[in-house]
Amino acid sequence: MLHTCTASVIKTKAGDVIMTAAHCMTGTGVGYKFAPGWRNGNAPYGVWDVTAAFGAPGWIDNQNPHRDFAFLTVANRTINGKSRTLQSVTGGNRLGRTATAGDTVKVIGYGLGSKDEALRCTTRVYMHSGYPAFDCDGFVSGTSGSPWLRKTDHGLAVSGDIGGLHQGGCTPQTSYSPPLGRRAHAALHRAAHDTGADVFPPPGSDGCS
Repeated sequence: MLHTCTASVIKTKAGDVIMTAAHCMTGTGVGYKFAPGWRNGNAPYGVWDVTAAFGAPGWIDNQNPHRDFAFLTVANRTINGKSRTLQSVTGGNRLGRTATAGDTVKVIGYGLGSKDEALRCTTRVYMHSGYPAFDCDGFVSGTSGSPWLRKTDHGLAVSGDIGGLHQGGCTPQTSYSPPLGRRAHAALHRAAHDTGADVFPPPGSDGCS
């Protein structure tokens, strides 16, 4: 969990990176906290400090919903007297291709008011107005940034995050993801190598009536 949004650990060969929705971010990301595995008020893997944020120019410049993703770097923590990386404590999942129609994904998120229990849904993806979508009830505010985990021959891959169209959806029953193409991978590369951090604008309207 990241403040009041959901985030996930992305596996890299360089620095520690977590992924969330761009509309969850304002500013540099400094001061944001990440609590992996949060449950019933407990953070079993500790609370990690965000150090910088990275996104796509389309979001930074004009909040293009197709670019509603953000990659954040986190600082090491001292655990039992040793400096530990986030990935060494929690592991992570690689960033894969965008989910497409017919894919099966498992989505895990934290909804505001859900008593700190993770919401889980395994479902089929379909396309709506150019955005990957799924229908599962209960994905309320707070689940933005939730990873869409897809099984591959090389383990689980993150193939979406709740965001994109209407900042993830106008109802708890239907959720969307931005496409995670080369611009997402480019932002992840900058985050992993901590080069060219961004300043995120305050999110605008989600367009829901």
